[in-house]
Amino acid sequence: MLSHEELLRFGQEHLFLNYRQPPIVMVRGEGSFLYDKDGVEYLDLSGGISVNALGHAHPRIAAVIAKQAYQLGHISNLFYNDKQNALAEALCARSFGERVFFCNSGAEANETAIKMARRYYYDRKETRYEVISALASFHGRTLATVTATGQPKYHEGFGPLPEGFKHVPFGDLPALEAAISEKTALVMLEPMQGEGGVVLPPQGYLKAVRELCDRKGVLLHFDEVQSGMGRTGRWFCHEHDGVAPDSMALAKALGGGLPMGALVSVHRIAQCLVPGTHASTFGGNPIACAAALAFIDVVEEEQLLDRASEVGERLIHGLRSALSSVRWVKEVRGRGCLVGIELEGRSARPLLEALRNQKVLVTVSADNVMRLAPAFNIPWEALDRGIEAIASAVKTADKERAA
Repeated sequence: MLSHEELLRFGQEHLFLNYRQPPIVMVRGEGSFLYDKDGVEYLDLSGGISVNALGHAHPRIAAVIAKQAYQLGHISNLFYNDKQNALAEALCARSFGERVFFCNSGAEANETAIKMARRYYYDRKETRYEVISALASFHGRTLATVTATGQPKYHEGFGPLPEGFKHVPFGDLPALEAAISEKTALVMLEPMQGEGGVVLPPQGYLKAVRELCDRKGVLLHFDEVQSGMGRTGRWFCHEHDGVAPDSMALAKALGGGLPMGALVSVHRIAQCLVPGTHASTFGGNPIACAAALAFIDVVEEEQLLDRASEVGERLIHGLRSALSSVRWVKEVRGRGCLVGIELEGRSARPLLEALRNQKVLVTVSADNVMRLAPAFNIPWEALDRGIEAIASAVKTADKERAA
């Protein structure tokens, strides 16, 4: 059996060097906990970057995956498969959508939205191709989606970037209206920014954007990759604002832990992607679709949308109370099981190591924001343990800063 040191060395010698990985090799997960090669237990508040909405190794999802693997694993999209058809219906039944395109990631789903918008206007013989997105947004790592991403640090070294992309401040309606021209095809927004620092839009902003796009004849796309599939206490974050887009991207929690993405759209736009215009070899894989269907069933049967809201309320209230005396904690904010702790004048990264030493795992967004994405079904005692650990790490850092 390979030792922890051997496995660590293999990764360090042979994997690409594009991640900041601590010297830990995870081998098992159960619920809200992860276990490394030496059996050390970690409380996981990172959620695999908002993926593991039901925690690790959920028994119903694991059983469905195993059963499906023995029945049908892959056939491509040359044929229908029963799980893909059922999942498409399930997503449409719970949203504004009428058509679904399945892929493998959020970046693919957003890329499809860009292609679909341009093709839609091409078919209408209109010269519209520009995409407007928000500063501090994050939409993926392909050349098109990284260009749509409103963070220059992700652009560096990858030029020349594709043309036809603009960025405006998130929540600034006049700036968006000024940016829209006769060439604009698509406005692409996150209903709640994740990588940008867990930022909610101003009240009424999304509705106003919907009205603006309708008035200007522009399509509206919501990137729900991180905020969708129940993470904010509704199936889709934009539901909190009582507004619907023309299309939305899903991924992360959708696959129940397996790689999966989807673009959900109304029919009048989706119909422009005819045979030969777009495809995905693995998209709608029966195993991933079976896992997604099981995920939806568990969330609804166990009323976990309400539970996600309750987790968020307890987490935000507990953190605000525990950190109120620390001046450089600027704000604790979020919605449901997506919460950010914004620090003023300092990076959140050193706190990650301090928390790992307490066997608690979190992530960072926007460098100065500690991001928490716990499972919807996290035990209350585990959540309280996380709050205590974060408070301890922050207050220790505060004392060191004052010394």
